[in-house]
Amino acid sequence: MHRGAKVVIALVGVALLSVGGAYAWLTSGVAPMPAGKAKFVRFKARTTVANAALQLSKDGVVRNPEAFRLWGVLNKKESVIPVGTYSVRPGQTVDELYQALGKPISNLFRIPETNLSFRTANLLDKNGIADKAEYNRLIKAPAELQTEVKFDLPTDSLEGYLYPDTYDLPPLLGAREVMVRQLNAFGKKVEPILPKDPNERRRILTIASMVELEAGVDAERAKIAGVIMNRIKRNMRLEIDATVLYGLQEWRRLYYKDYRNTNSPYNTYKIKGLPPGPICSPSLKSVKAALAPLNHPYLFYVALPDRTHLFAATYEEHQKNIQIARKARDARPS
Repeated sequence: MHRGAKVVIALVGVALLSVGGAYAWLTSGVAPMPAGKAKFVRFKARTTVANAALQLSKDGVVRNPEAFRLWGVLNKKESVIPVGTYSVRPGQTVDELYQALGKPISNLFRIPETNLSFRTANLLDKNGIADKAEYNRLIKAPAELQTEVKFDLPTDSLEGYLYPDTYDLPPLLGAREVMVRQLNAFGKKVEPILPKDPNERRRILTIASMVELEAGVDAERAKIAGVIMNRIKRNMRLEIDATVLYGLQEWRRLYYKDYRNTNSPYNTYKIKGLPPGPICSPSLKSVKAALAPLNHPYLFYVALPDRTHLFAATYEEHQKNIQIARKARDARPS
């Protein structure tokens, strides 16, 4: 055989070996990892597939980050991963992983109107959305979120400003991002109708927060706001359980010792007038009620099983209403 032909054959052989080796490297590099439980991964900024693959490799989902990236190039997959939270699982094929990284999770999540902020923090933590310690910390650090909104935040606490609503809150979103969404909702729905004076704004939000936790039906919100205003005008203690619970930072049944021994500016069984600030972030309905409380003579109310209330102008009438409410509760089916 001619010497030149031998050289060509040798080079072809080397090339084939190289191609075969590269193919073997690629296929082994993108082979599925051992099967495992699904997990979430979040990218807080647009990131390249290369960086995403490195993260997934640390999480035990991708075997070889470079092989994963190259497979995507050869198969014309997207090279950038959008901001979002994604669900991936060890054991998925490379094609399944690329499909998963193309579908950020959407999670419609309800933050209840009646939640004191620490209860919201617990709820978010329980569902893997945000760390409760960080959420509680940021509540007391409004300055860190001032640049995220177009209106002035209070200096001491965000209680009252974290609007309760249904949001898209995927797992691993983080406390700051949750709060930004709540604050922006507040800015659209509530802030435009509030007084501009900071002290008056705090007063309205404080009254609205108590209305939110006391009213069981919408029709009574303004009526309950009227009771609060009447008691303030008469220099009476408000005696609202939810304020005591806020001072305790607990949510449970209260006992006589709690009313007597809780030394807190939020214990409205011991102090007169309003507590220092809001005890929850009220809905728009409660804010409107606080802005326009109903004019009436009532100073007392007691709840019925259907969540409505009996109202009274005198203590004697109130005592009679309490007996009616007790009988109604006792008559309920067990």
